[in-house]
Amino acid sequence: MKIIIKNGRVIDPSQNLDCTTDLYIARGHIVGLDTPPEGFEPNQTIDAKAKWILPGLVDMQARLGEPGHNQTGHIASETKAAVAGGITSLCCPPDTDPVTDTQAVAELIQRRARQAATAFVMPIGALTQGLKGEHLSEMYALKQGGCVALSQANQPIQNPLILKNALEYAASHNLLVILRSENHQLKNHGVAHSGAVSTRLGLPSIPASAETTALARDLILVEEAGVRAHFSQISCARSVEMIQQAKQRGLPVTCDVAIHQLFLTEMDLLDFSSLVHVTPPLRSQADRDALRLGVKMGVIDAIVSDHTPRGRDEKQLPFGESKPGISGLETLLALTLRLVDDKVLSLSQAIQLLTEQPANILGLNCGSLQLGSSADLVIFDPESYWTLHSESMLSEGKNSPFSGWEFSGQVEMTFFQGRPVYLANAV
Repeated sequence: MKIIIKNGRVIDPSQNLDCTTDLYIARGHIVGLDTPPEGFEPNQTIDAKAKWILPGLVDMQARLGEPGHNQTGHIASETKAAVAGGITSLCCPPDTDPVTDTQAVAELIQRRARQAATAFVMPIGALTQGLKGEHLSEMYALKQGGCVALSQANQPIQNPLILKNALEYAASHNLLVILRSENHQLKNHGVAHSGAVSTRLGLPSIPASAETTALARDLILVEEAGVRAHFSQISCARSVEMIQQAKQRGLPVTCDVAIHQLFLTEMDLLDFSSLVHVTPPLRSQADRDALRLGVKMGVIDAIVSDHTPRGRDEKQLPFGESKPGISGLETLLALTLRLVDDKVLSLSQAIQLLTEQPANILGLNCGSLQLGSSADLVIFDPESYWTLHSESMLSEGKNSPFSGWEFSGQVEMTFFQGRPVYLANAV
């Protein structure tokens, strides 16, 4: 297929591009901007007047329910939800069943993604066997199997010697390590941020120090190992300060925040809704404001969905007994653009946090509309208003606390490798 998308506002931070122009697609790639390549004869013309053309989004943290958790989604269903939200590239953390600690599991995930042919799915390998934090995984084999990074998902290594060995081994293979900093002893089976709200509700609490003490340790070991490290889902003000200081000292570190942490706080727990049970927990308004400032100032490098689809039975339980997680693929772009409306970010900053910067962290050639790149892109109508209803979500997980929220701007079409994989009116 040869396609012209005409008269759209092309916004691509990777090229400092924000202008109304035409975009040309052939053989699954972008072959022209403004002027067509010689002899270009289109099969299809799309008029994108008054619409935005954005690079396909890159989500560094999205659970897809496969392998092993198919009752709450699978790669085919969750990638459909992803492209409905404009996401064309996703990283799948290793807490699958079986754990992504072998080349065979990594290749299985990629094979299922190719069969679905909806979005680019990149497995993240486990740092330790079975995510148990005891024995190192075969990191080089995982890299050969297509893993773009290594992590422990939400099961951080507690033994500092094992973590030190893991970081040094990863550094020897030039592998990116994604870390969730958390001290299990200080977490102590807590489910809510340690503060007035958890005290009032009688919920076991998690102090901010459960994150910051582990982060301090991790930063020291990262510096010693010389490994490229990305800190995922930071949640408190002190963490922002510590990562800023580490960057100022020249450490090769980056970080991200889950989109829900930029909107929700511990105050949203007051009605005991398990839909806001997440890990790390929603923290204070001061923490949320610090995270927003960290995103604005460039300390935080990417925003992720932390998509965790849950079944109704897993959420319709008392708060402390419910499974943590939010179904976030379909609201990642909408919520990030609300930060533009709230004057937290410029439009270019918002798009960059979801495209160019996560792609650069992962070392991938995506999140861009440069000539020759894969035609993964979004046509977005900024004047369309819509309300999220959980029952109409495409994800198998309907567990969103944002159900009932009204959003301005909606994904109209999503292209993956030059093919339309989502059309709003067709759903």
